[in-house]
Amino acid sequence: MKSFKSIKGVQAYILEQEIRMVDFKIIDMMGRWNHLTIPAERLNEEIMFSGIGFDGSSYGFLTVEKSDMVFIPDLTTGFIDPFAEMRTMVFIANIYRIEDGKRIRFEDDPRYVAEKAEGYIKEIGIADEALFGPEFEFYVLDHISYQIENHHMEVKIDSKQAQWNVGKSDERNLGNKVKSHGGYHVDLPYDSSYNFRNETVALLEAKGVPVKYHHAENGGPGQVEIEVEFGTLREMGDRTQKLKYILKNNALKNGLTTTFMPKPFSDECGNGMHIHMHLFHKGESLFYKEGGYSNLSETALYAIGGILKHAPALMVFTNPSTNSYKRLVPGFEAPVRICYGTANRSAVIRIPGYATEPKTKRFELRSPDGTANPYLAYTAMLLAAADGIDNRIDPQKEGFGPYDVNVYTLKESERNKIKGLPSSLLEACEALEKDHQFLLKGDIFSENLIQNQIQRLKKEHYHIHKLPHPEEFRMYYDL
Repeated sequence: MKSFKSIKGVQAYILEQEIRMVDFKIIDMMGRWNHLTIPAERLNEEIMFSGIGFDGSSYGFLTVEKSDMVFIPDLTTGFIDPFAEMRTMVFIANIYRIEDGKRIRFEDDPRYVAEKAEGYIKEIGIADEALFGPEFEFYVLDHISYQIENHHMEVKIDSKQAQWNVGKSDERNLGNKVKSHGGYHVDLPYDSSYNFRNETVALLEAKGVPVKYHHAENGGPGQVEIEVEFGTLREMGDRTQKLKYILKNNALKNGLTTTFMPKPFSDECGNGMHIHMHLFHKGESLFYKEGGYSNLSETALYAIGGILKHAPALMVFTNPSTNSYKRLVPGFEAPVRICYGTANRSAVIRIPGYATEPKTKRFELRSPDGTANPYLAYTAMLLAAADGIDNRIDPQKEGFGPYDVNVYTLKESERNKIKGLPSSLLEACEALEKDHQFLLKGDIFSENLIQNQIQRLKKEHYHIHKLPHPEEFRMYYDL
């Protein structure tokens, strides 16, 4: 990755590296990168002053009558695109709105929301650094096709390592299939995407996304995980977008396809995006205190209390798809009860048992998934933690635990004492409608952003809710 201080520095690098095109990546509300490209010769100081215009309503911002916006590249985010056939320099861009002929940073730009949150925790004295470490779970597949018509509904997914291909005989079959739910850390020759992942990780490292490790995950039909090293809030938002871009394009290059869908298979583990977080002040951990529960400080416990108290509302940003709630069901290593515990994968918040040193002491939010806009998800999580610290929300007094037992195996009467996560996108939206004041503090999230998100996701819920499912025909057609 290249960080520049001025356009002149970029121009010199362009000449030196024989760059032909400059590409700008702009994020929309759903978390997808969009892009616009100019010839390298057109990159000049005017772009940094006036920006490049675009239709913000097409990105899910504002309304059509107030949709004229501009973007300006962040020169600290440059990297050479490894997939463009013509040598291309990439910059992530910031979004501005136009008011009285002046450009003003757009308050609902997800990157700006993250930037404001980083300033906010410093301003109120909670911490001077928040570090995030997501775990990216996804499936590497060999085929995906779908058709949804009024008279025809069909999805076909295939992975050459899937157990259902063990009897395939219309082409050469060498076996080496992975049993359902049997993929965790499988070795070669069963781990069919291993070389692809090595190549992807090497690209990520070269483009400024440091990787902790990668491995095969539980889902037999090609589920894997890449875990990245910790980074600051906006930095991790950038890294998340870059990881998805590099992963998906390298898959295409290798004749593969990848999905972060939380539940692409009905009877396999879903894809989560577990998010580790810890806070620091002047380089010292704010989450460690020897002798506390799991050696956590009061600050850490209050942060846990804030996140768990606001957990249902958070899900509009951490789990913003109807498919998200098909993953959050018992029996598939996904949390459904709002509680915390040490090394407890059945809890919404898990304190890693292996993180024993002050600098590594942290907790992990296990409910989010990869359909989230990363800037908004990480920011919402931080603001819930900040609210817990500010209001000294004790998770034990709130009834969130600690639970150091498998919550799934508790007696029903005991299990029902623990509040549950929303079971649908609609329930999450209703929770956010009732509980979003913690997001408005410091003018980080705007009421407009929150209401736009709720309106869009409710529409998606009702769209999916009205669709008949093929399984319903099997169950009810002949009644």
